[in-house]
Amino acid sequence: MGKIVLLIGPSASGKDTLLREVKNLDGMEFKDIILHTTRPMRVNEENGREYYFCSEEEMQKLEEEGKIIERRTYNTIYGPWHYFTVSSEFNLKEKNYIGLNTLEGLDQYLKFYNKEDIISFYIHVDEEVRLERALEREKREEKPKYKELCRRFLADCEDFSQENIRKRPITACIDNSGEINDSVKQIEKVLRKSL
Repeated sequence: MGKIVLLIGPSASGKDTLLREVKNLDGMEFKDIILHTTRPMRVNEENGREYYFCSEEEMQKLEEEGKIIERRTYNTIYGPWHYFTVSSEFNLKEKNYIGLNTLEGLDQYLKFYNKEDIISFYIHVDEEVRLERALEREKREEKPKYKELCRRFLADCEDFSQENIRKRPITACIDNSGEINDSVKQIEKVLRKSL
């Protein structure tokens, strides 16, 4: 039986980098969980690689068909941006899956799948480090959205409060404030025991 591995954490916590590193671990095979989103594509992103970029109309059609496992909406200064997971992505009889998500997303997965089917990692980063990373990432954009960066940072502080984290059955908490290799080793240790 396959498992669903979810890396959960606030923006700029290093989830994307950890995801790439974990997918390259020897002897482990994962199929990517690629979310759909209605937000605009960023520089260097590609449709079907980071996300499936779609319209709100396409999202509504999938929802009407009962194909959305979980969905979250961020009310940005540019309007609502939706992120969601489509059920046709999974076949746990044959594969392990890995992807990024949120605490609320984990709640929705747990309504759809058994707790034993999911391995979840909360990725923690000190706030100062996270803010520096977010700023550096935004500077690389053609049109930096600094107001949105600030809104998202503050929203993440609330969304990922210790109280909200403790409410969920997180498999392991990983501190990613230091060297990425240390974080990858922590994740690998849990996965080798669980897969």
